[in-house]
Amino acid sequence: MCLNIASVCLMMLQIFGMAEKEMEYRVELFNKLSHTCFNKCVDKKYKESELNMGENSCIDRCVSKYWQVTNLIGQLLGSGRPPM
Repeated sequence: MCLNIASVCLMMLQIFGMAEKEMEYRVELFNKLSHTCFNKCVDKKYKESELNMGENSCIDRCVSKYWQVTNLIGQLLGSGRPPM
């Protein structure tokens, strides 16, 4: 019985470890996305307290493309296929 409890504890630790790594990956991905799109779309001179229409649409397109590429790379890595 002790062996069964130990194996369950080990399995739970592995699951929590994988969840922690996944969370770290997602936070890093979000930070990279934010940094990349902010630097690309927002003017260095802060003239206004809010984004203007051009900056807003640029960020929208940038985030959309970033997610598309991230998903494509994930699918290619998951399938084991070589890139196109």
